[in-house]
Amino acid sequence: MRKIYEAFCKAETVVCGVGFIFLVVFVFVSAILRFMRISMSWNIDLAMLLLAWTAFLGADIAWRSGQLIGIDIVTRCFPKKLQKAVLILVYGIILCTTVVICIYGARLVWIERLRTYQSMPIPYSLVTLSLVVTTFSMSISTIGKIKNCILTFNNEEVMKTE
Repeated sequence: MRKIYEAFCKAETVVCGVGFIFLVVFVFVSAILRFMRISMSWNIDLAMLLLAWTAFLGADIAWRSGQLIGIDIVTRCFPKKLQKAVLILVYGIILCTTVVICIYGARLVWIERLRTYQSMPIPYSLVTLSLVVTTFSMSISTIGKIKNCILTFNNEEVMKTE
């Protein structure tokens, strides 16, 4: 199961990187074409689709690798075990939030399935699907963080929010 998760994480990173490259290319080409007074509205729609996917996948990658900003100015003064307890509580809140977003996002994907882009015949639900995929992956990552925090609860050193 762990190897499947690691393969998914690597695939997610590759998709995010490739999507970002295409996003930059589409926006750049669209700007050049607009300068030459050639309108290609599908470029912008596709760029917005890629922006949603790369932004959410990038957020998941940052969350999993511990590169999101954290504020620990208050908990820094607490005893080590209390710091870990607060960290578990915060992870629990994040887990609940990602699960709720995933559930309601899946409902929204179903509602948006009939709506299409104005310039392309693809469903708008592909944008919303990025939210569902990402929050599901964030939920799995958060469960792993909670598990790791609980397993190291009696250790004296405080875990980094990785």
